[in-house]
Amino acid sequence: MLKGIPPIISPELLKILMEMGHGDEIVIGDGNFPAASNANRLVRADGHGIPELLAAILRLMPLDPYVEKPVTLMQVVKGDDYDPVIWEEYRAIIDKYVVHKIDLGYIDRFSFYERASKAYAIIATGEESLYANIILKKGVVKNYW
Repeated sequence: MLKGIPPIISPELLKILMEMGHGDEIVIGDGNFPAASNANRLVRADGHGIPELLAAILRLMPLDPYVEKPVTLMQVVKGDDYDPVIWEEYRAIIDKYVVHKIDLGYIDRFSFYERASKAYAIIATGEESLYANIILKKGVVKNYW
């Protein structure tokens, strides 16, 4: 164990976050997301929800302030009568851990899958909320100490 690393961050996930460079993307997929079939690097976080992982990741990894929308969510499919209330939770977590104000992006399901397949890594979770998938674009760490 290390001091200051949230215990939900596995050694494998910590390694991946460290390997990622500026502009690389990581996907946190809900329990329905086809993570294994889309991942270049797959991290299993079975039994964990996305909000707790998002908070832990954002404690360690900056978001890219040089792009318009460094966080992207999967849009609700047209005709699917569902309100992803988890998005409000994401907004609160982002506001807590990100120093600059950011706008969230939204893309359709198949565009999300295509973009996810190009991401540096995908985290497969046990999140039960629908449309909970999220893409984070890594920023620059300006101060190391």
